[in-house]
Amino acid sequence: MSHWIAALPMYNVTPHHGALWRALLQDALEIFAQAGGPRDVAVLDAPGDDLLALWRRPDLLLSQTCGFPYRVLGLADAVQLLATPAFDAEGCEGAHYRSTLVVSAHAASQGAVTLADCRGLRAACNGRDSHSGMNALRHAVAPYAREGRFFSSVAWVGSHLNALRALGAGEADVAAIDCVTLAYVRDALPELLRDVRMIGATALAPGLPFVASRALPAGDATRLRDALDLACAADAARAKALRLRGFVRLASADYAAIQLCADEARALGYPELA
Repeated sequence: MSHWIAALPMYNVTPHHGALWRALLQDALEIFAQAGGPRDVAVLDAPGDDLLALWRRPDLLLSQTCGFPYRVLGLADAVQLLATPAFDAEGCEGAHYRSTLVVSAHAASQGAVTLADCRGLRAACNGRDSHSGMNALRHAVAPYAREGRFFSSVAWVGSHLNALRALGAGEADVAAIDCVTLAYVRDALPELLRDVRMIGATALAPGLPFVASRALPAGDATRLRDALDLACAADAARAKALRLRGFVRLASADYAAIQLCADEARALGYPELA
């Protein structure tokens, strides 16, 4: 294929984080090109709302997806797994991560200090196709649900930042926030956490994978993995700001843990976050 695209849409928590990720991507692409990879790569700064369509494109050279579409929604059939980032953030272990269970300060003051205490409260969730915001929370809640319900309502708010804003504004009571996102918020937007309290964490899961189209030849995939490693090591200050330790080579089978979360929730009679 003569023309490729690349985009990193997942951890652009602030414009500064977005700029750092784009710089890392550009460095990786330049290293990749110098090693013999294609130079005709369009970096998409605004990849659009239909990320599943983006990730399924046959000309996708590099992007980062969530483990839920990768494992549960069938994306693994269209892409090849390149690498998984390892972060220096509370809740991470190597290339694995958790979501932090958070409640509003008001809910905490009313006794919501464990997840079990959150029965009948209002949840805020970034999206139905998110492991960190939906699948991990569903898995954590499932043992406490009754007749398929636990919350009084679930609001789908579009992002983890919006979930935190909903808690702070008194529009919701509880959410699950990707621990890497939460670390970025602590670093750059601490005011969003002023009226939020942490009450626990979800199960450990493999982190958000970097992927490429299956049309990318195996040799190029290897060179691209190496380019990501070199780009990360090339700028220590950037890696520190991104809390990026490096990249780990996980196997596709490792992402079965995300499917298992969904399966265990369904087995407990809790197929939907509700």
